[in-house]
Amino acid sequence: MTSQKTSYLYGLHAVESALRNDAGNIACIHYSHERHDKRITRLIELAAAKNRTTQPCTRSELNRLANSSKHQGVVAQYHAISQGSENELDTLLATQEEPAFLLVLDGVQDPHNLGACLRSAEAAGVHAVIIPKDKAATVTPVVRKVAAGAAERLPIIRATNLVRVLKQLKKAGIWVVGTSGKAETDIFQADLNGPLALVMGSEGKGIRPLVMQHCDTLAHIPMQGGAESLNVSVATGVCLFEALRQRRLKA
Repeated sequence: MTSQKTSYLYGLHAVESALRNDAGNIACIHYSHERHDKRITRLIELAAAKNRTTQPCTRSELNRLANSSKHQGVVAQYHAISQGSENELDTLLATQEEPAFLLVLDGVQDPHNLGACLRSAEAAGVHAVIIPKDKAATVTPVVRKVAAGAAERLPIIRATNLVRVLKQLKKAGIWVVGTSGKAETDIFQADLNGPLALVMGSEGKGIRPLVMQHCDTLAHIPMQGGAESLNVSVATGVCLFEALRQRRLKA
């Protein structure tokens, strides 16, 4: 994961998180010359402490850089580290000092959902997130903003062939648990200890049939009331933190 591309990161929380965790990849921070409040002042001071360049701009200039008006008055020019490929999985797994904990997202389309999944994954202690290279959301500035820094800190693997990756994980001794509303076992009964890859499906369609066939087992989230399903990012959070709960109890 060594190649880089220039991108733009926006939003106070996202830019501050990048400054604290990955300042070396920030080229310049553009901020609104109209803002003089404590949050923007603190951000500029942090940038100075990290030896990062800052540049006052008009709102229209910030809108253009972010390609959005929801930047909260700050946009960072960011040299984003490219996501890794499935060829790097073996190396990543070999460096883990504890049982692997992976999240596999099978075709999540909405950038806000992807960002929220990344944020939950980091909070739950996931070691890496695997996403398809095609027909799925990629790590855009919107994703980075919603992820609130998780996209910078969490290894992200882009898989050309998700089924091949699942075979690779199983060969490495990782238990692959898929989620499906049709599963007989609920997520609270499933064994989520040990080396684990949790597979979540896309909005609406869920896990693709061929991907589902290569899961070791399936589990569902028990639902109360009239709702039939949860938003994928919410469902991901539920499953990840149930896995974290089980793993902490066993530890």
